[in-house]
Amino acid sequence: MTSDQPLSPCPDADFSASVLLVDDDRDMLSMLERLIRKKFRCEVKTAPSAEGAWQIIADWRPDMVLTDVKMPGMDGLALLAKIKEAYPAIAVIMMTGHGTVESAIAALKNGAYDFIQKPFDNEHLLHTLRRCLERLCLLEKNRRLQSRLAEQEACPGFIGTSPAIKEVSGLIGRLADTDVTVLIRGESGTGKELAARALHGLSGRHSRPMVTVNCPALPEQILESELFGYARGAFSGATHDKKGLFLEANTSTILLDEIGDLPIALQTKLLRVLQEKEIMPLGQTKTIRVDVRVLASTNQDLEEKIRQEEYDRPGLVFAPDALPALVKRSWKGNVRELQNVVKRAVLLADDTPISARSLTEPGTEIPSPRPIPENLHELPYNLAKQRLVEDFSAAYLAEALQHNGGNVTAAAQASGMNRQAFQKLLHRFGLVAEAFR
Repeated sequence: MTSDQPLSPCPDADFSASVLLVDDDRDMLSMLERLIRKKFRCEVKTAPSAEGAWQIIADWRPDMVLTDVKMPGMDGLALLAKIKEAYPAIAVIMMTGHGTVESAIAALKNGAYDFIQKPFDNEHLLHTLRRCLERLCLLEKNRRLQSRLAEQEACPGFIGTSPAIKEVSGLIGRLADTDVTVLIRGESGTGKELAARALHGLSGRHSRPMVTVNCPALPEQILESELFGYARGAFSGATHDKKGLFLEANTSTILLDEIGDLPIALQTKLLRVLQEKEIMPLGQTKTIRVDVRVLASTNQDLEEKIRQEEYDRPGLVFAPDALPALVKRSWKGNVRELQNVVKRAVLLADDTPISARSLTEPGTEIPSPRPIPENLHELPYNLAKQRLVEDFSAAYLAEALQHNGGNVTAAAQASGMNRQAFQKLLHRFGLVAEAFR
């Protein structure tokens, strides 16, 4: 060594070596400490005995120990054995006299990094120390690299240490080994499929491949048969049974990419899969149980889509008489019947509010009172009187039914009539009670 400036044994600025010198010869300890401090940038401590060295090691954990073999009390070989048993990563270099070569060879077999014979050449000692410290530096760099790789493998496919990446990785790690359905949201190119693959890869289903479905790439008719399969003869050209993608993903994971573009009709069938864990292929009457973890992704603002009318009628509203009419109706088909009635009204409505009349089924429209003819005075008295009575009767009966929710008995009682007489009048004027329910 020709430079008077101490050199770092490692180019890694984050690595700072620490060395413990052990010898019962205090002059030797002093010389070794000065030499090492002069040539290397590292922290150095000394101990005059193996017992003292062991206490320092337990508290300080040095990277390297340079120890003599022959010492009173515990010798260097016993110290080596204790170090390797408790702290195997610490490098130990033995210093031996001429008569202890056999001990040095035994030390190498027991885990020592190297040995140096006394009296030794300073350059030879420094060369041995440098090689040992460089090796320790490489081991430390490798440990750090393995730690970073382990962090990345905790969420495969994700590289980075930013707070956002760590948050996403942590969330994926918590959700991965569950069967909960996950919706992955984000703009195109933000790695939604990457997140899905990480969820699958860290789950107990990773041994089977994940099935990915690009929802907007297939027409509705084809998409249904692709997802749920079909039986032979289900439609023209169905010459054999087809196994759908949900069955293909059984005991694995299915990713419905861009689920915001999934047709409404298929969304109801997908709901059955999520709730009941079963599918019904086209052309079959029996359901099939499936064990599939469902992941979905979208780049759309689903809340905004929900806020919009399904048929792009944002200004359409209900008239005051519409909601009472909906409340009074019995809805034998439950929610599905209600949905169908409202959808029909939305499709057929103009720009005016949806009235109670437009919420009735075809053929059961609520009749309105016939207007008084403008040319009533041109008719003979008796005919004009008959026309007015008919118009009044029809309007009266309709109003009675309207106020009593289409209940004929209640409407008749409110009108002061018996049920049979009331029904005859309804029949005469073409009124249907069901239209008012």
